[in-house]
Amino acid sequence: MIDLVAKSPAAGLLPVTVGASTLSEQPVTQIYSIAPFKGAHVSTALKKAVGLGLPNVGGSKSEDGVEILWAARGQYFLIGAKPPPLPAAITDQSDAWCTVALTGENTDHVMARLCPLDIASMEHGDVARSLVGHMSAIIVKRKGGVTLMVFRAFAKTLVHDLQTAMRSVTAQATLPD
Repeated sequence: MIDLVAKSPAAGLLPVTVGASTLSEQPVTQIYSIAPFKGAHVSTALKKAVGLGLPNVGGSKSEDGVEILWAARGQYFLIGAKPPPLPAAITDQSDAWCTVALTGENTDHVMARLCPLDIASMEHGDVARSLVGHMSAIIVKRKGGVTLMVFRAFAKTLVHDLQTAMRSVTAQATLPD
């Protein structure tokens, strides 16, 4: 019988530190997509079950290792807990995403090379769907950096693109005025 070995999406690629920026893979955890049925009251049931209700558009809520992210119009991600029975379409996406943290004082400059959003203007906990390079991503602003989620198949490309941008920012900082 063949023994399969589970690997994280960015196994062997991270962590990477270039200059004042560090890119690290976040642990694979439970991720459930929740799309409430029309007119359904999901927030109250979630609050009762996991301690958090649905966030506003572009927002997130977190407590005790559980997080709920706005992910798209009418869609949320429950991270770190299993959802209760809800009047919603629920999909386990735990193995579908590569989640990385980009931290350091140059985070905003690195992201400016790859993303059309002004990451510097986002506040802690803000969530956006946008492009990172050519990849669709979920971007969560954190204290000291951002969390980026892309489809698992893009892990290597994400690391490559971010590492290239990190090198560019670091190199440009050493140029004379």
